[in-house]
Amino acid sequence: QVQLVESGGGSVQAGGSLRLSCEVSGATYYSRWCMGWFRQASGKEREGVARISAGGGSSVYADSVKGRFTISRDNAKKTLYLQMNSLKPEDTAMYYCAASVSCVSGLGSWGYNYWGQGTQVTVSS
Repeated sequence: QVQLVESGGGSVQAGGSLRLSCEVSGATYYSRWCMGWFRQASGKEREGVARISAGGGSSVYADSVKGRFTISRDNAKKTLYLQMNSLKPEDTAMYYCAASVSCVSGLGSWGYNYWGQGTQVTVSS
């Protein structure tokens, strides 16, 4: 059974940094999957934040986080990361990691097969 568990969320002031982690278990073929980070703010729809290819050599970012967030992965540890710098109050949301077996959807949530439970990020001004 595939499980994704996020950690690293918390409360920070604007301009601060956080590093989110997502540990994957039960996934024999993790290194073949694309991985993504999504977020959902209160009262808003879930949006794609960043996505990384299976080998880690290619990544895509939402315009709102480009230049501030960095997605990375360690396939040996089956762990996904999201380094978030220069955080803004509008980054406040529940952050989810997700796994895509087919790697077809980029930042679209429809193409992801497995999801974590989320970790809350709160940025105060």
